[in-house]
Amino acid sequence: MKPSFRTGLALFVAALLSLAASAQTKRPMTFDDLTAIKRIGDAQISPDGSGVAYVVTEVDKNLNRGKRSIWAISTIRGLNLDPMAHPLITSDKNDFSPRWSADGKWIAFLSTREGAPQIFVAGADGSNPRKVTSVPEGVGEFTWSPDGKMFAFTTDVYPECGTLNCVGKRGEAEEKSKVKAVIADRLLYRHWDSFKRGKRSHLFVVSSEAGGSGSEPKDLTPGDYDVPPFSLGDPTAFDFAPDSSEVVFARNTDKVEATSTNNDLFIVSVSGGEAKRITGNNPGSDTTPRYSPDGKYIAYRSQSRNGYEADRFRLMLYDRKAGTSKELSTGFDRWVGELVWAPDSQNVFIGAEDRGRELIGVASISGGVKPLITNTSSAGVTISSDGKTLAFTRSSMTMPAEVFAANSDGSGARQLTRTNAALMAQLDLNPAEDFEYEGAKTPVVRTAKLGKLKASTDIGPGKASMIHGFIVKPPQFDKSKKYPMVLLIHGGPQGAWPDSWGYRWNYQMWAARGYVTVLINPHGSTGYGQAFTEQISGDWGGAVYEDLMKGVDHVIKLGYVDPNRIGAAGGSYGGYMVNWILGHTDRFKALVSHAGVYNLTSMYATEELWFADWEFKGTPWDNPELYTKWSPHLSAKNFKTPTLVVHGELDYRVPVGEGLQLFSTLQRKGVPSKLLYFPDEGHWVLKPQNSELWYKTVLDWLDQWLKPNASTASR
Repeated sequence: MKPSFRTGLALFVAALLSLAASAQTKRPMTFDDLTAIKRIGDAQISPDGSGVAYVVTEVDKNLNRGKRSIWAISTIRGLNLDPMAHPLITSDKNDFSPRWSADGKWIAFLSTREGAPQIFVAGADGSNPRKVTSVPEGVGEFTWSPDGKMFAFTTDVYPECGTLNCVGKRGEAEEKSKVKAVIADRLLYRHWDSFKRGKRSHLFVVSSEAGGSGSEPKDLTPGDYDVPPFSLGDPTAFDFAPDSSEVVFARNTDKVEATSTNNDLFIVSVSGGEAKRITGNNPGSDTTPRYSPDGKYIAYRSQSRNGYEADRFRLMLYDRKAGTSKELSTGFDRWVGELVWAPDSQNVFIGAEDRGRELIGVASISGGVKPLITNTSSAGVTISSDGKTLAFTRSSMTMPAEVFAANSDGSGARQLTRTNAALMAQLDLNPAEDFEYEGAKTPVVRTAKLGKLKASTDIGPGKASMIHGFIVKPPQFDKSKKYPMVLLIHGGPQGAWPDSWGYRWNYQMWAARGYVTVLINPHGSTGYGQAFTEQISGDWGGAVYEDLMKGVDHVIKLGYVDPNRIGAAGGSYGGYMVNWILGHTDRFKALVSHAGVYNLTSMYATEELWFADWEFKGTPWDNPELYTKWSPHLSAKNFKTPTLVVHGELDYRVPVGEGLQLFSTLQRKGVPSKLLYFPDEGHWVLKPQNSELWYKTVLDWLDQWLKPNASTASR
């Protein structure tokens, strides 16, 4: 019997009412929601492609830390059913970094269940874990040899110690000593958030059979150098040859490390001996080496210019027989961020930033890159041994990272895990909305020789660039209303705001407080072509400032932002730009400067001096012009805007004196200001309770100045 019109209408109305009720039951996100989200990462597909092991981090705010465990999920969908995730390896400590043996019978991982991180091995089902290493300073990174008989791993040592026993005794003595002074006679004596205290990272090999013959780790890189060079989040910079006879690794041997990015690749036998340098002709950074499965090649990432950390990362191919290298990514105007070989040794899968997102592509050994999975934030790709299935993680501004799989041609992408689906269904989150507008005109083309590279953004003398960004609207957004707005400014400066989920500057936390949240990727941002990225160097307060001001104008014209209630916040270079704004416009009613550069001359106390040397074309004493031209502290006479200053004592990238100078100046001038100082944090605020205080203080500060009845706005 056909349903009547009246019945159909009733069903339609009921559906609308159901949708409305669902919308009303959703709520804005809180910090407790943010910490309740389980954080997914490091997805590793099994060799046979049937499953994926991955890491789940659960944050306990009361204990003020996170706990990691290893989970697994099938890649095969059952009859009308999604695969079920289950814990694979867990303990009362941290278990992480799962790595399959080549035959898929075993899974190795790092665990702190007996103190510092050590390598353990368990059955493929997670059973019967056994300890492999007992190195005093713990294991940093590791990889399994193709024959399954060895691990290569990194650990900190004292170079003058000949044994790990010596390393352990010296470390214990220093820990017990009441004297904590540091004596340094060269640069890079501290890095990121810690002092090196005479230690180096070295590369070792060890038998995968704990307690068996040859189980004592062997140092393959003795000497006063780090292997691999320090990096933040870069892929592992060493790899085994397919026959397990040798290891390739990255190392910087320049005399003054603080002014050099000249990382080279070396090859050494697993039995030890002198390492052979294979990329000595390139003055820039060579890293992330990966042997082809057939053993003929080593693929790696490379930058061509020494001292320029934002140079384009090319995909290179080293021919082991010929001893020569060639570029595979010519014409691909993006940075290659990660790489994994296809089993046939004919193609390399890569990841790359692309216009505020991350793509997965494939490069042929004959040259050329073909994008496979685009317009999403997909990263951390691994491939099954038959070359048919990819596994990776994906996230967006409305979805924390989850595990996905796809066919190796990019088709059939499917979500495997739904770890946070129940919680996310309760939250009122608006997706990122892309927007573009005409930004600053380019004064000069600074791009060096890039071969056939083509910029994806129109760059040229006197030409304006199209600037891309995102808008995240508040819950229950009503376009007929006027909202306060916050402009978030990214760091780097060669970086970008991505359409992905994050925890330190989570865009939804700002939107949840009722702010139209605007994220702009101005000149200097990555993922828009190398020519666009290069525009920031030597021009810190120029085109970027104009881009941001024009972006604010563009959003105001959309009609739903109150131009009298606009704030801005940024960290690192973003904090620098907030400090620059402070002295050059009064259009913002409140500002937040987190770990911001304030005085470019005193900023030369940073650890990685190659950065300042490149960005300002020399040292403050040899080329003071740019340090003077772009230093925010020289515009202090114009400071008027209420400003919150945030800094951590352990920040050695932007030393804490930058924030303290700014706060002292604001107070001395009588500008409304507040200092949030963390004695136990570095450049990033990471501890859960500190993070909670950070969000509360930052958002309360903005509420105070951008919302009516500000005295009651705080919550």
